[in-house]
Amino acid sequence: MQRFPGLMALLAFASGVASYILVERKTALAQIIALLLVLSWLWLLLDNWLRERIEQRFGIALSPNVMRFALQMLHQESLFFALPFFLAVTSWHHGQAIFTLLLVLCALISVVDPFYYRKLAPQRTLFVVFHAFTLFVVLSIILPVLLQLTTSQSMAAALAIAIMLSLPSLGSLMPGKRWWRVPFLMALLCLLATGMWQLRSFVPPAAMRLNTIVLTQEMNTTEREPGENITQLTTNALSQGLYSFTAVTVPRGLNEAVFHVWRHNGREVDRIKLDIRGGRESGYRAWSRKLNFPPHSQGQWQVEVVTESEQLIGLVRFTVLE
Repeated sequence: MQRFPGLMALLAFASGVASYILVERKTALAQIIALLLVLSWLWLLLDNWLRERIEQRFGIALSPNVMRFALQMLHQESLFFALPFFLAVTSWHHGQAIFTLLLVLCALISVVDPFYYRKLAPQRTLFVVFHAFTLFVVLSIILPVLLQLTTSQSMAAALAIAIMLSLPSLGSLMPGKRWWRVPFLMALLCLLATGMWQLRSFVPPAAMRLNTIVLTQEMNTTEREPGENITQLTTNALSQGLYSFTAVTVPRGLNEAVFHVWRHNGREVDRIKLDIRGGRESGYRAWSRKLNFPPHSQGQWQVEVVTESEQLIGLVRFTVLE
């Protein structure tokens, strides 16, 4: 690797591109990736000790670059595996764009050797955070599919696992042999977890995808098909009521509540729980109908499709004129 750094950089970049283009994104591969990520934590914690044992027992001296290169390939595989899931469900005019752009940035860092090896890998704390973020992203995808957890349960579990696995590595930053070391570290991690949980609406629900969202004044309830989509209407037309039709795709079935949140000029005015039914190909279909609007209803409106944990699945906007 030191003799041919340019060749290794090209190989790493090609591996990252191949992970994005060629990998078949199936549940079985996601399980393997998650398992490798967890096992790599053990190697990170025991890196020096394991290399010494291997050299003593087998007479093979492993360079630290070997482990770094293997982790780089794993990070590439994980991030580029997850990227299409989040790109497909991100609402770009929402704070979710920040999370997905961060994911894109991490994926790019994993294929650019100067950043990965010179800026990221030597910084142990930063490297552990990068690894934890990668694990969180992969778990957010596979937990709802494998265990049929809700989005809130999946996010809580993924967050807890990533933080708990980070504990030994982050503990090395604290002064040793102090009685307050462990309580302080636990409090810090709890504070971090609480802050991240409060920002959960910024994390796209990767296991759900909004196929369709339509605002209409006509609804075929028998065929469960909406009428013409509306983006602008007058207050007189609004008095007749408005349907919001939604079709949501969920790989293993929907087992949690979904809501339509109606907002007027950014303020929530109504929240309607949906009765969702339907097939997987067309998505689980449901609609809400709003008849009661405030007296001064002109302005900007939006209907958000959210989970019970407030994660945004998608939204649609419309304007009401005088």
